[in-house]
Amino acid sequence: MLGTGLHIHCLFGAAARHDPGMTWTRDRNDTLALPIDALALLILNDYRDSGGWNWQNWMRGAEQHGTARDKDVGRALAEGWGWLMTHGLVVRDPSGNSADAYIVTRLGEETLQYGVAKLAAAERLGLALHPRLVQLVEQQFLLGEYDVAVFVAMREVEIRVRDLSGAPDSALGTKLMDKAFAPGIPGVLVDPEAEKGEQEATLALFKGAIGLFKNPSSHRAVRYDDPAVASGAIMLADLLLRLLDKAETRL
Repeated sequence: MLGTGLHIHCLFGAAARHDPGMTWTRDRNDTLALPIDALALLILNDYRDSGGWNWQNWMRGAEQHGTARDKDVGRALAEGWGWLMTHGLVVRDPSGNSADAYIVTRLGEETLQYGVAKLAAAERLGLALHPRLVQLVEQQFLLGEYDVAVFVAMREVEIRVRDLSGAPDSALGTKLMDKAFAPGIPGVLVDPEAEKGEQEATLALFKGAIGLFKNPSSHRAVRYDDPAVASGAIMLADLLLRLLDKAETRL
């Protein structure tokens, strides 16, 4: 799991005070108390700033000249390197002769600059998205076009509701949701076996999602400064589309 409340830049500031010629001088308690993602980014920052080219050499330097001579510290640093490798923040240097030669990736540089929030949000979208969303939103999200990604995801929900309910193209937004999910009429997509309270809650869920995440973007520029909020909105669209798939089986 990726932490989201870490003050990475503050940690980098503390790390930058030690001699760049010496690697990993944090004491045992400080090192072991760090969450794995914060530890990994500090390793990456040190590796980049000290001109590191071989991760095993970096580890040997930490053992010989730093605090990794302590076995627990050494193991923690190895875990940090494993995290960097599995998350794609470092890769093997294609021009290097050593299997241990690693370079910092573009994603690594970006994560050092912006912290783990964007990386965590992108990994949430790494789960299997609904087929109607995969090709539409992933690229925009990874490019940082969060407003476009969220709008497109919620627009797909709107289109799907319109198609399933047989509403005309002129039916839009929350009014479309009212017509499709209204318990009293009832709407075409209402589950007749659900209790009235659940029917009303379903209407509120769809109407709220469209009203909050789709309609505003139709009329003005909406910015998402927090990638976690954007990824959450896209995952909500994913859930709504899956509920609509289930509703389709009742039609």
